[in-house]
Amino acid sequence: MKTYSIGEVGKLLNLTSYTLRYYEKEGLLPNIQRSESGIRRFTEADLGFLRVINCLKATGMPIKDIKQFIDWCDQGDATLKDRYDMFLERKETVQRQINELEKVMDVIDYKCDYYRSALETSTKEHLKIKSE
Repeated sequence: MKTYSIGEVGKLLNLTSYTLRYYEKEGLLPNIQRSESGIRRFTEADLGFLRVINCLKATGMPIKDIKQFIDWCDQGDATLKDRYDMFLERKETVQRQINELEKVMDVIDYKCDYYRSALETSTKEHLKIKSE
Protein backbone atom coordinates (compact mmCIF):
# COMPACT_ATOMS: atom_id res chain seq x y z
CA MET A 1 0.00 0.00 0.00
CA LYS A 2 1.39 3.40 -0.99
CA THR A 3 1.92 5.87 1.82
CA TYR A 4 2.90 9.52 1.83
CA SER A 5 5.12 11.61 4.06
CA ILE A 6 3.80 14.73 5.75
CA GLY A 7 5.66 16.85 3.18
CA GLU A 8 4.15 14.94 0.25
CA VAL A 9 0.66 15.30 1.71
CA GLY A 10 1.25 19.00 2.25
CA LYS A 11 2.20 19.46 -1.40
CA LEU A 12 -0.67 17.31 -2.68
CA LEU A 13 -3.33 19.10 -0.64
CA ASN A 14 -1.73 22.53 -0.26
CA LEU A 15 -1.48 22.21 3.51
CA THR A 16 1.41 23.04 5.77
CA SER A 17 3.10 20.42 7.93
CA TYR A 18 2.05 22.53 10.90
CA THR A 19 -1.63 22.24 9.85
CA LEU A 20 -1.36 18.48 9.44
CA ARG A 21 0.23 18.12 12.87
CA TYR A 22 -2.48 20.36 14.34
CA TYR A 23 -5.22 18.23 12.78
CA GLU A 24 -3.66 15.13 14.26
CA LYS A 25 -3.31 16.79 17.69
CA GLU A 26 -6.99 17.82 17.57
CA GLY A 27 -8.06 14.25 16.81
CA LEU A 28 -9.07 14.83 13.20
CA LEU A 29 -6.61 12.17 12.00
CA PRO A 30 -6.84 9.52 14.69
CA ASN A 31 -5.53 6.63 12.63
CA ILE A 32 -2.31 8.01 11.15
CA GLN A 33 0.27 5.28 10.86
CA ARG A 34 3.85 5.85 11.93
CA SER A 35 7.03 4.21 10.82
CA GLU A 36 9.24 2.44 13.35
CA SER A 37 11.14 5.71 13.74
CA GLY A 38 7.90 7.65 14.43
CA ILE A 39 7.52 9.34 11.04
CA ARG A 40 3.90 9.88 10.01
CA ARG A 41 2.81 7.84 7.01
CA PHE A 42 -0.45 8.89 5.33
CA THR A 43 -2.57 6.47 3.29
CA GLU A 44 -5.01 7.16 0.46
CA ALA A 45 -7.81 6.88 3.06
CA ASP A 46 -6.10 9.59 5.13
CA LEU A 47 -5.92 11.80 2.05
CA GLY A 48 -9.66 11.26 1.56
CA PHE A 49 -10.35 12.32 5.15
CA LEU A 50 -8.15 15.38 4.68
CA ARG A 51 -10.10 16.37 1.56
CA VAL A 52 -13.35 16.12 3.52
CA ILE A 53 -11.84 18.10 6.41
CA ASN A 54 -10.77 20.84 3.97
CA CYS A 55 -14.24 20.83 2.45
CA LEU A 56 -15.90 21.20 5.86
CA LYS A 57 -13.46 23.93 6.88
CA ALA A 58 -14.27 25.81 3.66
CA THR A 59 -17.92 25.89 4.76
CA GLY A 60 -16.90 27.59 7.98
CA MET A 61 -17.40 24.53 10.17
CA PRO A 62 -15.49 24.78 13.46
CA ILE A 63 -12.77 22.22 14.23
CA LYS A 64 -14.77 20.84 17.19
CA ASP A 65 -17.68 20.02 14.86
CA ILE A 66 -15.33 18.43 12.32
CA LYS A 67 -13.96 16.36 15.21
CA GLN A 68 -17.52 15.22 15.97
CA PHE A 69 -17.87 14.09 12.35
CA ILE A 70 -14.58 12.15 12.58
CA ASP A 71 -15.80 10.51 15.81
CA TRP A 72 -19.04 9.53 14.06
CA CYS A 73 -17.03 7.96 11.25
CA ASP A 74 -15.07 5.92 13.79
CA GLN A 75 -18.35 4.73 15.35
CA GLY A 76 -19.49 3.12 12.10
CA ASP A 77 -22.90 2.71 10.56
CA ALA A 78 -24.77 3.59 13.75
CA THR A 79 -24.00 7.27 13.01
CA LEU A 80 -24.89 7.36 9.31
CA LYS A 81 -28.00 9.48 10.00
CA ASP A 82 -25.99 11.96 12.06
CA ARG A 83 -23.44 12.32 9.26
CA TYR A 84 -26.15 12.66 6.63
CA ASP A 85 -27.92 15.37 8.66
CA MET A 86 -24.62 17.18 9.18
CA PHE A 87 -23.95 17.27 5.44
CA LEU A 88 -27.50 18.48 4.74
CA GLU A 89 -26.89 21.33 7.20
CA ARG A 90 -23.55 22.11 5.53
CA LYS A 91 -25.28 22.13 2.16
CA GLU A 92 -27.77 24.72 3.43
CA THR A 93 -24.90 26.78 4.86
CA VAL A 94 -23.02 26.72 1.56
CA GLN A 95 -26.16 27.66 -0.37
CA ARG A 96 -26.63 30.68 1.91
CA GLN A 97 -22.97 31.61 1.32
CA ILE A 98 -23.46 31.30 -2.44
CA ASN A 99 -26.57 33.50 -2.29
CA GLU A 100 -24.65 36.15 -0.32
CA LEU A 101 -21.72 35.98 -2.73
CA GLU A 102 -24.08 36.42 -5.68
CA LYS A 103 -25.34 39.64 -4.06
CA VAL A 104 -21.75 40.76 -3.58
CA MET A 105 -21.02 39.95 -7.22
CA ASP A 106 -24.01 42.05 -8.32
CA VAL A 107 -22.56 45.06 -6.51
CA ILE A 108 -19.11 44.43 -7.95
CA ASP A 109 -20.53 44.07 -11.47
CA TYR A 110 -22.44 47.33 -11.03
CA LYS A 111 -19.33 49.16 -9.83
CA CYS A 112 -17.22 47.72 -12.67
CA ASP A 113 -19.79 48.95 -15.18
CA TYR A 114 -19.94 52.33 -13.46
CA TYR A 115 -16.18 52.83 -13.45
CA ARG A 116 -15.72 51.52 -16.99
CA SER A 117 -18.34 54.01 -18.14
CA ALA A 118 -16.75 56.81 -16.10
CA LEU A 119 -13.36 56.03 -17.61
CA GLU A 120 -14.78 56.01 -21.14
CA THR A 121 -16.59 59.28 -20.53
CA SER A 122 -13.52 60.85 -18.97
CA THR A 123 -11.40 59.75 -21.91
CA LYS A 124 -13.91 61.17 -24.40
CA GLU A 125 -14.09 64.43 -22.47
CA HIS A 126 -10.29 64.62 -22.35
CA LEU A 127 -10.02 64.02 -26.12
CA LYS A 128 -12.72 66.59 -26.84
CA ILE A 129 -10.82 69.28 -24.90
CA LYS A 130 -7.51 68.51 -26.66
CA SER A 131 -9.07 68.58 -30.11
CA GLU A 132 -10.68 71.98 -29.66
